[in-house]
Amino acid sequence: MVRVFVSGCYDIVHAGHVQFFREARALGDHLTVCFASAEVLWFHKQRKSSLPDEHKRALIAGLKRVDEVVVGQGLEEGIDFREHFLRLRPDILAVTEDDKWADLKRALCVEVGAKYVVMAKTPPEFPPISTTEIVRWIRAPQVAPLRVDFAGGWLDVPRFARAGGFIVNAAISPTVSLREWPYFQNAGLGGSGAWALINGKDGVGSELDLGVGWQDPAVISETGLCVWRSGPRPDLEVKTDGSLLRGRLALYWTGTQHSTPGVVNQARDYGAIERAGRTARDAVWANDFGGLADAVRQSYAVQRAEAMDPLTGDPAAAGNAVLAACRPVAWKYCGGGFGGYAVYLFNAQADRDAACALPGFRPVEPYVSG
Repeated sequence: MVRVFVSGCYDIVHAGHVQFFREARALGDHLTVCFASAEVLWFHKQRKSSLPDEHKRALIAGLKRVDEVVVGQGLEEGIDFREHFLRLRPDILAVTEDDKWADLKRALCVEVGAKYVVMAKTPPEFPPISTTEIVRWIRAPQVAPLRVDFAGGWLDVPRFARAGGFIVNAAISPTVSLREWPYFQNAGLGGSGAWALINGKDGVGSELDLGVGWQDPAVISETGLCVWRSGPRPDLEVKTDGSLLRGRLALYWTGTQHSTPGVVNQARDYGAIERAGRTARDAVWANDFGGLADAVRQSYAVQRAEAMDPLTGDPAAAGNAVLAACRPVAWKYCGGGFGGYAVYLFNAQADRDAACALPGFRPVEPYVSG
């Protein structure tokens, strides 16, 4: 009989583990699986085990290709299974190509005359997933807000970051979920950040990989009305519940979709963007709605200078008479690209609600979780 031995944390058993066990078992006639005990997990990873050891042992033992299960108790990193290995004296120790403890394991094999076998990576039967990703999926919220940005957008893109600059934005409701998405998509509201969050992904990393900024997943995860310091990663300066915006926010759908990556390299006035961000930051600290509206107007001026179309309410746009009666005080495109949604600010809820009776407008509110 050829006895094969494998070891790992196997904290949350998934299809990738099952595939590995099956391939390891094919090397011989008997497979022993050793998983790290709860004590070992905590000692080396400062992580609580997903299941009590006896439950995990029964789960792995129930797998078709597994003949024996032992629990690694040793605190020597990488080879918590030493005691079991020396006792069982298997013929083969099977490891994956990315095993970090090759030297220690090879030396252990020499002690018992076992063969050290590195198993080639085979195409996974399912999209690969890690224990960390599973935990994120379990912990992911059922719903997430989207966001509106008021000023400082683009200063969250690492290569455009400015020391002393600020980005000001707010999470909004209604929220979205995997089953309900009550907004147009590709619309400048940070939908990709919300999608990442409710799917248990690293939203900040995903956005940075696209070459754009981190503000969307940052505020969607944080919620509230937030001021962020410009830089390569999210750095929150202050957060409020956004009460000064309640009853005063509306979105307007421009009728065309939006793409930030498509305009990321376009020339723009970053000095003006930085000034608008500071105006908005000071307004949040002072709880000053008028100051925040001024920052939004400054941001819109930058957008118009980039040749974005005038929005409804702008003297350069058509159809102003009806909206003028609702007295919006400021507006700008959400996000950095052309099209998508625009955010409008009103002094009073009655004005906001009147505007939302017009085609294309809808009310939104600041959102704070917990």
